Amino acid sequence: MDRILFGDNQFFAVNHLSDEKSRAQSIRFEKNEAIINVLDIALDLGIKTFMCTTHDRIAGICDHIRANPERYKEYKIFPSMPYAHKYANAVTELGIIGALKEYLPGNIFSTMAKGGLAYAKKDFIAMMELLIDAEMKMFRGIDTPVIFIQNVLTDLILGLGMKDIFLAYHQYIIKKYNAEPGYITMNLIRLLDTLESVGIKNPIICSSINKFGFRMSGGTDLYEKTIAERKFRPIAMQVLAAGAIRPAEAFEYVCGQKNIESILFGASTHAHIKESRDMIHKYSN
Repeated sequence: MDRILFGDNQFFAVNHLSDEKSRAQSIRFEKNEAIINVLDIALDLGIKTFMCTTHDRIAGICDHIRANPERYKEYKIFPSMPYAHKYANAVTELGIIGALKEYLPGNIFSTMAKGGLAYAKKDFIAMMELLIDAEMKMFRGIDTPVIFIQNVLTDLILGLGMKDIFLAYHQYIIKKYNAEPGYITMNLIRLLDTLESVGIKNPIICSSINKFGFRMSGGTDLYEKTIAERKFRPIAMQVLAAGAIRPAEAFEYVCGQKNIESILFGASTHAHIKESRDMIHKYSN
């Protein structure tokens, strides 16, 4: 993985501190051209990996990348799925069964009532595989070396204790897409324990890592100890704690955790992207 990953929150009106900024971002990035322009700024600054949700509008970005193969010949995308709002909206409009029929081809529901819990679990894994395939269609022909489960689903599976689902996901991503499975979480230590318990070694885990302990279940001391002593590949996100930490202080802290493999950040101007890139390079040396 590259040291620096570029995120997509700013494109889809995600701001953890300000609704006003979210509305402004929504207006600014109403058209795909505005998103592509920022991605090109990051690319020209040497940031060649885009980590994004499977938001419907990403399909248009992928179309642009495929249409310009020379420009994006070294470009990588790390998809993270599912985009929860898409499914929530579908459930609101179509109901649960209607939403599943919308995104899952064929009729797999007839088997759900047969065979008790074991059979139901088998079908759940089949649905997971079908949903992955549906989400991944937009990325055809694009290099996607790491494919993530979004934290909303990772932490739900974790809370339900359905650790066999993690193993099934892990094996499917490797077998079907020849990619590395990744996991986004707000519960780093518990997730790492769970993945190790089903035989998943040295997993890629993206989680909030910052000086203030923002969205870090267990706190900074436990995270620092885990990063220093345990075998996994950490990606740090939310390093600025939603703007509560000054960039220099934030990046110096995160880069000081020597085993962090990659740092994920989002920005929307040339100045901010360059500033973040330069600070990561400075404090990583």
